[in-house]
Amino acid sequence: MSAPTAPADLYRHSLRLLLEKDIDAWVGLWAEDGVMEFPFAPPGRPRRLEGKEAVAAYMRPYPDHIDLHDFPDLRIHRTTDPETIVAEMRGVGRLVKTDSPYDMTYIAVVTVRDGLIASYRDYWNPLALDEPGTDFAGSGR
Repeated sequence: MSAPTAPADLYRHSLRLLLEKDIDAWVGLWAEDGVMEFPFAPPGRPRRLEGKEAVAAYMRPYPDHIDLHDFPDLRIHRTTDPETIVAEMRGVGRLVKTDSPYDMTYIAVVTVRDGLIASYRDYWNPLALDEPGTDFAGSGR
C-alpha cells in the first residue's frame, strides 16, 4: 500500500506508523532533504535535523524509550499554504525504562512536497525531559 500524499492524510498515516513502531516506514515518508526542527529544544538536545538520514538516526531509538499507545485529541488545521498543516495532539503511552505513564501535548507544523514530508517543526514541552526514562536521541545528559 502506498502512502497518501495529501498533507493531512499523510500525517495521519505517519502517526499510525509511529503507533506500530515502524520507524523505517515512518522515515520512508520523508524527502531526502527533509528538515525536522525542535524550536523549544533545551541545551544539549538537537534543534535541527537536516536530511532523511539525520531524522532516521534520531528516531530509531524512540520505541526503545517511549511506548506510544495513542494520539488522542488529534486536530489538523489547514493553512493558506495547501502543502502545510498544523496538527495539535497528545501522545500517550508509557516510558519503557520506568513503566510510568507518558502524556505529552504536541503542536506540529508540517509541510509536504511531492507526497513526502519536507519540513516538520515539533513544538513539544522540554520540561518533560526531567522525567526519568526520557533521556534519548541526541541528549548530552
